[in-house]
Amino acid sequence: MTSRRLLLFVLLFLIQLPVVAATWTIYYPRPDDVEDKRTTYPLAVLRLALKHTGVNYNLYPSQKVLSQGRSIKQLKANREISLVWSMTDKVREEELLPIRIPIYKGLIGWRLFLVKDENLDVFNSFKTIQELRQYTPVQGHDWPDTKILQSNGFEVVTATDYYEMFDVVRLEQAGFFPRSIVEIWAEMADPQKSRNLIVEPHLALRYPTATYFFFNKKNIVMKKLVETGLRRAIAAGEFDKLFFAEHKEYIEQANIQQRIVFELDNPVLPEQTPVNDPLYWYTVADAQGTPQQPPVEH
Repeated sequence: MTSRRLLLFVLLFLIQLPVVAATWTIYYPRPDDVEDKRTTYPLAVLRLALKHTGVNYNLYPSQKVLSQGRSIKQLKANREISLVWSMTDKVREEELLPIRIPIYKGLIGWRLFLVKDENLDVFNSFKTIQELRQYTPVQGHDWPDTKILQSNGFEVVTATDYYEMFDVVRLEQAGFFPRSIVEIWAEMADPQKSRNLIVEPHLALRYPTATYFFFNKKNIVMKKLVETGLRRAIAAGEFDKLFFAEHKEYIEQANIQQRIVFELDNPVLPEQTPVNDPLYWYTVADAQGTPQQPPVEH
């Protein structure tokens, strides 16, 4: 090896040292309840992805509680947090930097209904979406779901506070609260949320959507880091293993095969969504919880 090549090799080696030794500090939105199960799985996915990168990292919640809407505003301004996980829509993908891998394999778009227990018989009689539209759903005022439901003919009641939405149904200011398969069972296990509410047993909505990790547009390096780790976890089969370990019981409880499922359009779904890649999506055919074979990483 010539002295010039040796010098170049040494320089490249030295350049790499800080990257290997660096510790990444990553802040995520602090939930309003430390027992909020909605953070458990996304953080597990994030840790899995980071494990596959080999980097050192510290993962912290933000100092303040941040709602979804506030989190997105702060991330866009590059303040307080390093990433959010959220349902995608066209505006969010314009303003932020997404990893287009649906961390819930699309289950976030499978919606069951929380209804007031004494109104259950009314919903049991429904057979068509026209009948369902007679009742008003409640959703977050800045959730993509609100626009999806409205565009499919529903008059939607909105609220700014997450806990308020359960009260809206209890007070019959809305007829039902559509919740995803990955959320509804943990919510029903919480006495504060589930009081006088029940999961309607024979109806469901489904619309194509994805929950992604989002980053500030300037944070390209961290986005690529997490994406690389996530793709490696998928190729190793570890992502599907985590997904089914976390959600198989919820899927079985949902009993989708025995429900009338109303398919909705999603007008806010970005064109870049990888809807044609079966590796990324859960289908009813996957009900036994068998992971699909991952592709070989090149």
